[in-house]
Amino acid sequence: MAENYTDPSGNTEAFRAFANPEAPAEAASRTGLIVAAAVVAVVLVALATWLAFG
Repeated sequence: MAENYTDPSGNTEAFRAFANPEAPAEAASRTGLIVAAAVVAVVLVALATWLAFG
């Protein structure tokens, strides 16, 4: 056995990834965060434009 071998049962996250390789990697929670950040950026740009030209 190689020295750099890591037993997938060593921690829960690694074991779950080993036991169920087709599971999504929590992409849904990051998508919501990205959408929220984009909305905040649009609001800030609109506010800055309104202050500059209003």
